[in-house]
Amino acid sequence: MSTNEGRFNGKIALITGASRGIGAEIAKKLAAGGAEFIGVHYASNRDAALKVVEDIKALGSKAVALEAELTTGISGVKKLWSAFEDAVRLEIGTVQLDILINNAGIAPAVPFEETSIDTFEDVINVNLKAPYFITQAASPFIRNGGRIINISTGFTRVAGPTHTIYSASKGAIETLTLALAPLFASKGITVNAVRPGTTDTDMNKDWLANPEAHAAAASVSAFGRVGTTEEVADVVVFVASEEARWITGQFIDATGGSRL
Repeated sequence: MSTNEGRFNGKIALITGASRGIGAEIAKKLAAGGAEFIGVHYASNRDAALKVVEDIKALGSKAVALEAELTTGISGVKKLWSAFEDAVRLEIGTVQLDILINNAGIAPAVPFEETSIDTFEDVINVNLKAPYFITQAASPFIRNGGRIINISTGFTRVAGPTHTIYSASKGAIETLTLALAPLFASKGITVNAVRPGTTDTDMNKDWLANPEAHAAAASVSAFGRVGTTEEVADVVVFVASEEARWITGQFIDATGGSRL
């Protein structure tokens, strides 16, 4: 883990999908940087979320695990935000937020002709509706100089025929990022998106375990390998930092130069 000491002193963060993978790595890096309080959202893996909370506390920050199933749409969003409000009020005294990272996402590899209405709605609920309405709920409480970061995908830059609805949902998130940036700028709040490529995460571990699939994924990057959660999280943490205060409305590519 790279050194971030003092970089996020006093900051309050909420990270969706933070029990595993990129989200968990971001949470721990913010804690290493001195964040005061971190909300760790998860959908179903409570044990994994509690382990992340434990790791955060070991780094000296406060944290809480927040359960909400975002495929349910608005009800899931309301449950998450209500739980976060209660937790922040209990720990800090007032509801406030500095860093919102909309990381939760699902990416079913379903052929276009086989995509069902249910799959479509689940992906849109998690990947678009949740970030939209979580950001809306959070907006009155984000302090001056705050950060809103949406996790997108390299499939918005190159064709992703194996992930049509996932790609479409992330295209919408990037358009939303662009639209929101001017709305928050008067408070010095930046709104950006980060695009990971193929990353060695729990979500990808099954198919990356196949040597041929792993070799194919690695060959896509200019560096000839699959990216790590730490490498993507480092980019996100930079965007969340004070050093990135002059960047807003942008899509930062963190694909390792995929398909250049």
